[in-house]
Amino acid sequence: MEEMLEVVDEEGRVVGLAPRSLCHSDPKLAHRAVHVIVVNSKGELLLQKRSLTKDVQPGMWDTSVGGHPRPGETYEDAARREMAEELGIEGANLEHLYDYTWRSERETELVRTYRCVYDGPVRPDPEEVTEARFWRTSEIEESLGTGVFTPNFEHEFGRYRRWMGRR
Repeated sequence: MEEMLEVVDEEGRVVGLAPRSLCHSDPKLAHRAVHVIVVNSKGELLLQKRSLTKDVQPGMWDTSVGGHPRPGETYEDAARREMAEELGIEGANLEHLYDYTWRSERETELVRTYRCVYDGPVRPDPEEVTEARFWRTSEIEESLGTGVFTPNFEHEFGRYRRWMGRR
């Protein structure tokens, strides 16, 4: 059975449910999404290479963790579930960073982003992630705009750098 996502208005209020495939093909159906930026104690960012079976941007490097809250699920609970499912990370502390709206020709997502400092083992789910590794900021900056990263991640990385600059 296809995953159902909560459709939301501009303020994030739930106005209905729609199948994931429809939400990922109609930008009028704004839906909730959650991201987690996992960094190690050296400040390197953990990125995941999306599985080739993903319906959006397969085979590209992306934010550490990304997913959708289930109907009725909080953003934080979804972030914890997605970290466990995608990377095998459990029990780590989360820090809420910011919220934003991501719009593309394909979809509209209301994204809540968290950060997690983590130095433990990572066990990527091979159905979701083909590879995961820590990247130095300089490595990311050198690869921006080359097609290595998802457009979503490049946008997220810019927001994250601005957030880091305000600390």
